[in-house]
Amino acid sequence: MIYLDANATEPLRPVAREAMLRALGTIGNPSSVHAAGRAARKLLEDAREILAARFGARPGDLVFTSGGTEADALAVHALGAGRRVIVGATEHDAIRAAAPEALILPVSQEGVADLVILEDWLSDGPPALVCLMLANNETGTIQPIARIAALCRRRGARLHVDAVQAAGRMDINFGSLGAHSLAISSHKLGGPSGAGALLLDPEVSTIAPLLAGGGQERGRRGGTPPLPAIAGFAAAAGAVSPDLATLRDAAEAAAVAAGAVVCGAGAPRLGNTSCLALPGVRADAQVIALDLEGIAVSAGAACSSGKVTASHVLTAMGLGPLSSQAIRVSLPWNATEADVAAFVPAYARMADRLRAALAPRAA
Repeated sequence: MIYLDANATEPLRPVAREAMLRALGTIGNPSSVHAAGRAARKLLEDAREILAARFGARPGDLVFTSGGTEADALAVHALGAGRRVIVGATEHDAIRAAAPEALILPVSQEGVADLVILEDWLSDGPPALVCLMLANNETGTIQPIARIAALCRRRGARLHVDAVQAAGRMDINFGSLGAHSLAISSHKLGGPSGAGALLLDPEVSTIAPLLAGGGQERGRRGGTPPLPAIAGFAAAAGAVSPDLATLRDAAEAAAVAAGAVVCGAGAPRLGNTSCLALPGVRADAQVIALDLEGIAVSAGAACSSGKVTASHVLTAMGLGPLSSQAIRVSLPWNATEADVAAFVPAYARMADRLRAALAPRAA
C-alpha cells in the first residue's frame, strides 16, 4: 500500500517509537512523591520542555491533553466563557462542535478568512473569542494568523488557533504569532495517538479545566498523563520534516492533466496537502477506486470520511458540486518520488474508468 493520507494520521516515526518503548519502562505516577513518581515526573516535564521550546512557548504554559480535539474544546471552554465566539467557516468539526452557537466567518474561494468582515464584527459588540486554523486539514490553506492576531488584540478579542495540521509541516513560533492559545496533536507529527497539547499565552495561562480531576496540569486538566504517548509526542516534534512541496506539485500537475481541479490552489498552502476535485465523480468512488489500486487517500477529514456528504470546507469556499467530488492527497513525512510516480498513473486510470462508467448515464 502507498499511504497518502498523512493528514488523517502520520506514520509513526522511529524516534517516537523508541521514546515510547523507553517510557514504557517507567512505572511511577507523575503525581507520586516517591522515587518512581519523581522519575515519571521528570519524563513528563522533559517532554513539556521539548515541546514548549519547539513551538515557542513557556513550559508552564503548555497543557497536555488527549489530542487536538480536546485541546480545541478546552480552549473554547476556558477562553470563550462570557464571550461571543466567532469561528471560521472552514474550521475543523472539533471547533464547530465546541461552539455550536458561534458566528460563522466567511472565507474566500481559496479558503482564506474574510478579515474585512472580521474587523467589522470585532468593532461592534461584546468581546469575542475568534477561532481560526493555521492550516486547513482538507485543502492545506494557510491563514494569515499573525495579522489576525494583531487585529484581535487591537479589538480586545482573544484568538484560538487550531494548528493541528500545521505543526510539523511549517515553522510555528507561538510567541511570535500573537495568539492567545494554540492546539497541537501528536499523531499529526508522526507521534502516537492519544496525546496533544494546548499552548497558552501567559495572560490566560490560568484557566478553568474542561476535565476536572486530581489537579494535574496545574489544575487545568485532570487525569493521569499517558507517559509513553507524551514521550513519543516530544520525540516526534523534534524530528525534521522534509519539504514535500515539489512532490505535491508533481502529483497535482498530473491530476490536473487528468481533469482534476486543485481546490485552494491560489492561496499559500501546506507543502504536503492537495485537495483534488474530479468534476462529476463522487469522492467516495474515487477513494475506493484508488484503494483498489493500493493507494490510500481520503475524502475530506478523516473524522467524516465514512459519510457520503459534501465537504463543509469546500462548500464554504463556494465550490458547489465539487464539494462532494474532491479527495485529499496528503503526503507523509516519509513520502518518496516512487510513491508519487505510482500515484500519477493510478489517478489517471481511476479518472478515466469512473468517467467512462458515468458516460452512459449522461447520454
